[in-house]
Amino acid sequence: MTQSILVWGGLLAWFGGVLPVLAQPTLFKDADLALGRELITTHKCEACHARRVGGDGSDIYDPGGRIKNAALLRGMVEYCNTELNLGMFPEEVSSVAAVINQRHYKFK
Repeated sequence: MTQSILVWGGLLAWFGGVLPVLAQPTLFKDADLALGRELITTHKCEACHARRVGGDGSDIYDPGGRIKNAALLRGMVEYCNTELNLGMFPEEVSSVAAVINQRHYKFK
């Protein structure tokens, strides 16, 4: 037991504490999660979602809904980018989608 704790602790230190990021789909492998979080705040995504679905807006993220994989999730973020004329570059769209995946969908 102690040895496995040491191994996991060593792995966590080796990867700089970013093991959850490694579980991201390949589509998001180069995503900048800090940038994604910043863009979500800057573009007020939660406020828009709250207006659309009510409450705090988190009901828009329905893992049992029509977004079934990472590509569809990224496509939905691109749809918002285009429809709302947010002006995000492709790598920024991927960063936002990666954060949403990490928080809500957890696609592997």
